[in-house]
Amino acid sequence: MGSSRARTLWGTAALSFTGVLCAVLGAVMIVEVPSIIRQQVHKNVRIDPSSLSFGMWKEIPVPFYLSVYFFDIVNPREILEGKRPQVRERGPYVYREFRHKANITFNDNDTVSFLEYRSFQFQPDKSGGLESDYIVMPNILVLGAAVMMESKPMALRLLMTLAFSTLGERAFMNRTVGEIMWGYEDPLVHLINKYLPDMFPVKGKFGLFAGLNNSHSGLFTVFTGIKDFSRIHLVDKWNGLSKVNFWHSDQCNMINGTSGQMWAPFMTPETSLEFYSPEACRSMTLVFQKEDVFEGIPTYRFKAPETLFANGSTYPPNEGFCPCLESGIQNVSTCRFSAPLFLSHPHFYNADPVLVQAVLGLHPNEKEHSLFLDIHPVTGIPMNCSVKLQLSLYIKAVPGIGQTGQIKPVVLPLLWFEERGAMEGDTLQTFYTQLVLLPKVLHYAQYVLLALGCVLLLASIVYLVRSQERCFCFWNSTKKGAKDQEAMQACSESLMTPAPKGTVLQEARL
Repeated sequence: MGSSRARTLWGTAALSFTGVLCAVLGAVMIVEVPSIIRQQVHKNVRIDPSSLSFGMWKEIPVPFYLSVYFFDIVNPREILEGKRPQVRERGPYVYREFRHKANITFNDNDTVSFLEYRSFQFQPDKSGGLESDYIVMPNILVLGAAVMMESKPMALRLLMTLAFSTLGERAFMNRTVGEIMWGYEDPLVHLINKYLPDMFPVKGKFGLFAGLNNSHSGLFTVFTGIKDFSRIHLVDKWNGLSKVNFWHSDQCNMINGTSGQMWAPFMTPETSLEFYSPEACRSMTLVFQKEDVFEGIPTYRFKAPETLFANGSTYPPNEGFCPCLESGIQNVSTCRFSAPLFLSHPHFYNADPVLVQAVLGLHPNEKEHSLFLDIHPVTGIPMNCSVKLQLSLYIKAVPGIGQTGQIKPVVLPLLWFEERGAMEGDTLQTFYTQLVLLPKVLHYAQYVLLALGCVLLLASIVYLVRSQERCFCFWNSTKKGAKDQEAMQACSESLMTPAPKGTVLQEARL
């Protein structure tokens, strides 16, 4: 009986020790694991050749696609007679976009400078047509120049009309998708470059995307986060400038946020996404919309606020982007060689309804025409993005320039495009395993260990109490007198006697 009691005591001690060990380990993990994860994220999202994300930052592994939709003019003759324009959407014409960084230079002030090159390859299997398709579009060179010359002397405008007629230039043109995208030979461009070489920036073919293929969008200098993590990915300079000079206020000229590829980690719903866009010549801000999940990875979805392209009357901070027309379109003429070009959401989504009513064939809706970015909030890395923008031309009849006929003033859409990319394949699996699955396992493991420790401690206490009750019952059931004292002594000795090796498991079976 004495050896049995000793085995009970040793079994209880083993359970107690294991329980304390598990509980302490779980409690330590609850305190330390968040700090460890935070340190690992800090280490691996900064722009450092030793970080896990450096390769992803240097050469984006996510496949990007540029989808272009053209607004084919249905009634060009009627427009010249002063009637309302009618368009039909054509596309998409899809291009695979390849990006890589070059001339990467780490500077002494915790920044890195780089050029990001882009190239495009047409994807006929993903497109709704071929690059050989013909599109009727406004002649940007003619109609754009006409608006620019409106305030010039009549003699100069008449001279321009003569030049247009001599060169065979008309208000509308019928060109292929490939020509509109990547350029076509135009006699007007050659004439301008011959007699006014510094007036026009285009020296060869003229195309809406001619300057984007196999080129870069300027020299970015951004903070690496190695020395000062609070400024990670923020733009320090673009083309050597701390601010641009396209606009009419210091606020609008500021270069804010990142270069648009990665953001600071540990986001909250109060976080906003700021980035500088060289194509839009300005900084943009997106706001939190909702929590979401992409391929099992938790994300925050950010969208454009309604004020992004609002005019100065609707949203005073945008006054610096004016002169403005209706709200919902941004005048980008100051950074596009004074051509009357406007940037907006596709189909004038979120813009003044007057713009939609002025052109037949437009059908704005949020699902098809809003832009969004899905960001992993812990790391600040984009998982899925869709940026959609529209380019429009302001056209009107200009006295003295016969090619403009009787065109009524209208902001006429030229095209809209979507740049879309989503993490996939091995990159997605690696990201999920290292930054989602492993932290999740550690998160649950700490609470499992704490709970297991508490259960083992409770089990050992119950076991000890039950053993003492059995000992008391044995003593109480014996005879009175001298043997009462012997029973109590036997019970006490059994609790104090060490148990032989190998008996703990036998006691556990009792």
